[in-house]
Amino acid sequence: MSNRTALVVGIALLAASVLWLGTRYARQHGDAGGGYASADDGAVTLRFFRNPRPMAQFAARTIDGHDLSSSSLRGKVTIVNFWATWCPPCRAEIPDLVKLQDKYRDRLQIIGISEDEDGADKVVRFAADHDMNYPIVMNSPELEGKFPGVGALPTSFIIDRDGRIVQKHVGMLRAEVTELETRHLSGLPVEAKIEEVDQTQKLELGANAQALTIPGIDLAKLPPARRTEALEKLNSEGCTCGCDLTLARCRVDDPTCSVSLPLARKIVEQLASQR
Repeated sequence: MSNRTALVVGIALLAASVLWLGTRYARQHGDAGGGYASADDGAVTLRFFRNPRPMAQFAARTIDGHDLSSSSLRGKVTIVNFWATWCPPCRAEIPDLVKLQDKYRDRLQIIGISEDEDGADKVVRFAADHDMNYPIVMNSPELEGKFPGVGALPTSFIIDRDGRIVQKHVGMLRAEVTELETRHLSGLPVEAKIEEVDQTQKLELGANAQALTIPGIDLAKLPPARRTEALEKLNSEGCTCGCDLTLARCRVDDPTCSVSLPLARKIVEQLASQR
């Protein structure tokens, strides 16, 4: 091989490596909802849905016994945050949400909807230990119908002052971007470009998202405690197909993968056999 040919081949291999690393990073850390983008100069672009749909009316009781309804949210920006105590990125973003709620208490209302299946007592203790300053309700079939498509945690619906769902983030929120969204939707000035984007129904996992819905895996037969354990394992144990992803993320990104499917099913079967 001539020196010139070797150089061309080397450059091609380097370009392919850079492209592969970039793609892998985007799959693991990118914002799946298309809610924002950062330019090289640090400028932020906020993205909101074109033709946003109204949030469905709902009523619920918080874990501390107060009534909560969608009608009381009009005039404020609202963040409906689906989370669970067992979900690492959910826990990691709570301090930022607490600070945001305190800073914009007159303009913003955060609502936490817990996906914990083993009762509210654990959630009550967790909320007290972490000084959560916004209302929390336990998830229910009614709320699932009002906010469809929650296939991973955390999932956050961003709702404007007119009660319209203008963005949905799947994965851990970025505090600085969430604050910019809050400010813009509140009518406050922001240093950001605003774009409109089309909504997508495809489940795309954002940064550190913990999948709840995993293609090819039936968790319904497991009792709540075992189901939670299965989700923790599937969202932490790696697939061996070479994708460098967790089993859950590999199943979501590539449901045809013949390696992740038997590995994921084995975890569920082992937990189902335990007494």
